[in-house]
Amino acid sequence: MMISVQQEAISKEVVDAWYSEWETMRETIHAAHERRDGTAQQFMMEGIEHFEQFIVGGSITETPFSVHSEYELMPINGMERLQFIKARPGQYACYRQLDELYKETKKRCARLRMKK
Repeated sequence: MMISVQQEAISKEVVDAWYSEWETMRETIHAAHERRDGTAQQFMMEGIEHFEQFIVGGSITETPFSVHSEYELMPINGMERLQFIKARPGQYACYRQLDELYKETKKRCARLRMKK
């Protein structure tokens, strides 16, 4: 069963603030990868949690994030991609993939706002 989006939770202001927080995290993760000091994984875990919290917060649901749930807010193949990222959070490819998920979710929010 599809978990519907909560319109008030995906206002432009809310989404922009969320994405701005990700941009700060993204810079930290990128720098950690350049240093190759093993800290990227820890920062990625924070980025993943930030992403999942937004998906739940932007949805009409009382339950915590679950990979077994279908969220209207989640981009195409988003759950499979997120599981790939969570399996190897320290890898650079996973960082790039998480960045794509954030970008696509931001665009999806704009489309879902126009739907109402």
